[in-house]
Amino acid sequence: MPNSQNKRDRGGSRPTGKGQPAPSQAQAPSSLAAPHSAPDAGASPNHNDVHNGNHERRRSGRVTYRPKATEMLTVHARTEDERLLSPRHRPAFLDSDPWRSLRIMSEFVEGFDALAAVGKAITIFGSARTLEGDPYYAKARQLATNLAREGFAVITGGGPGIMEAANRGCHEAGGLSIGCNIELPHEQAVNPYVDLSVEFRYFFARKVMFVKYADGFAIFPGGFGTLDELFESLTLIQTGKIRHFPVVLIGTEYWAGLLDWLRRDPTVHGNIAPEDPDLLVCTDDMDEACKLLTAGSTRRAAEAAKADKAAEKTAGPR
Repeated sequence: MPNSQNKRDRGGSRPTGKGQPAPSQAQAPSSLAAPHSAPDAGASPNHNDVHNGNHERRRSGRVTYRPKATEMLTVHARTEDERLLSPRHRPAFLDSDPWRSLRIMSEFVEGFDALAAVGKAITIFGSARTLEGDPYYAKARQLATNLAREGFAVITGGGPGIMEAANRGCHEAGGLSIGCNIELPHEQAVNPYVDLSVEFRYFFARKVMFVKYADGFAIFPGGFGTLDELFESLTLIQTGKIRHFPVVLIGTEYWAGLLDWLRRDPTVHGNIAPEDPDLLVCTDDMDEACKLLTAGSTRRAAEAAKADKAAEKTAGPR
């Protein structure tokens, strides 16, 4: 049985320590603006606390917020309804695997929805640490310009360095510049040359978008992330998951050691086939790189058209 105090709470307002009525259920939404430190949930928020020192925004997935917001969203619940609508602590279910699976699904749905009509595209990878004066920055910008003039969109991770250079070249040439950004501890920001940006929490969901909506990969010098994308694409090609998908390495000097190692150690030990290193093409010429990358789209389109005709013949006249 509920006690008499709970009955009074549900029946209406009761006096507070200041002699003011407590917020009723209809007033509950306005109480969300009260700072966490306020002793009285019915008191007005201190606007100086809200504005001072809170100009920096933080991002969590597709949500951007100021640090003060986390305090403002934590209230002292008085009734069962307020406890439901205004939790004091982060609910445990938000960190459960079933809830996490829904977030993963939402990333795929939003990514598919945003990129479904992109058309022909090339994904360009490379280091986020490459500066504007670096020769590879200029090459990435040039390659993206060439691709845009051929009618291709350019997809990158949306960040700085090579990603910025590629988005910049495509944007300046009038192409569709796309950035699939990732939530990172150091808050990677979207570069200013992205026309279409999609935010991701999970690397694996983001990597699906890189492959699904691209006709090929251009791999510029980079670190672990770039190598991850390189070998991910090679695995998919080697196992027949994707076809007619060119992977072009930019920078013969940079990639020479890796290519030599692939032809020597993994091949000699029988871990890869002797022809597997030929899945990669390496060049320093951006015109050649553009031709290699766009050729894959042409072959895939021709194969799709051939398959459609075969399907029509099988179906016969209606």
